Amino acid sequence: MNQLLDPALLAQLERLQLSSRRRLAGRFAGEHRSPRYGSSLDFADEREYHPGDDYRRIDYPLYARTGQLFVKLFDAEDELNLRLLVDVSASMGHHGKLDQARRLAAAIGFLALTRRDVCTLHLEPATRPAQRFSGRQAIAALFEVLGRVTTAGPTDLRSAARDLLARPGPPGSTVVISDLLTPTWEPAIDRLPARGGDVTVLHVLAGDEISPSLDGDLSGDVDVVDAETGEHLAVSLSPDSVRGYRAAVQAWLAECAARCRSRGAAYLMVPAEQPVAEALLGGLRRAGVAR
Repeated sequence: MNQLLDPALLAQLERLQLSSRRRLAGRFAGEHRSPRYGSSLDFADEREYHPGDDYRRIDYPLYARTGQLFVKLFDAEDELNLRLLVDVSASMGHHGKLDQARRLAAAIGFLALTRRDVCTLHLEPATRPAQRFSGRQAIAALFEVLGRVTTAGPTDLRSAARDLLARPGPPGSTVVISDLLTPTWEPAIDRLPARGGDVTVLHVLAGDEISPSLDGDLSGDVDVVDAETGEHLAVSLSPDSVRGYRAAVQAWLAECAARCRSRGAAYLMVPAEQPVAEALLGGLRRAGVAR
């Protein structure tokens, strides 16, 4: 477990909780506000008394003032169903992106399992069937699975989203962790909100991908190889071409953020080199994943 997240960070995460941007119903009692009414201590509304209602919920002070019987309604608190969709394609195997993705998945899964929520792990490409984890006792198993994940082949996030949507269960919250270096990510993000739950995209990229320098081998004529398809491309790198590349990347990042938000999904770019505590304790709050 310590290979993924430092024990001191886990202690900090214990004080956080998964957050949802809307009220989502679960199957069992938990710690998240539900669209249903229930038996928490948080007052929600009142309605007229009907025979068979719990007399203990009658608003007697209101009855004394008006002579009419009303019952108090309180918020229900349900579990949250978390679905982690982690990109483990070949492009994620470079520059520490997979390690960062595993740490993010481990931390978010940890938040769920410590709060009686359910966590389902989906890998794409699907090197193994989706695995379901429930309860604090499942944290070690989740961390073990994530620790053994390796990268392989191209990714099809659109197909992964279709498979995820076909699984039964309440809407819950879906967190996509990927470098988005595939044209299939856009239709996936278009499709995922159809389930009715929250969607968050954690965009993991390395510094060299965002802003390459001309130091070392990245200058002059170079042979660029696609990590997933093996396709070769001969390019000539000059200061002007690198500046153009950097500008194109920034425009693409802005497009990614805009596409996600237009579909109701939260978006956060997480550099692979960013200290995991900073990414988790600051970034997850900004993305609305934790509170």
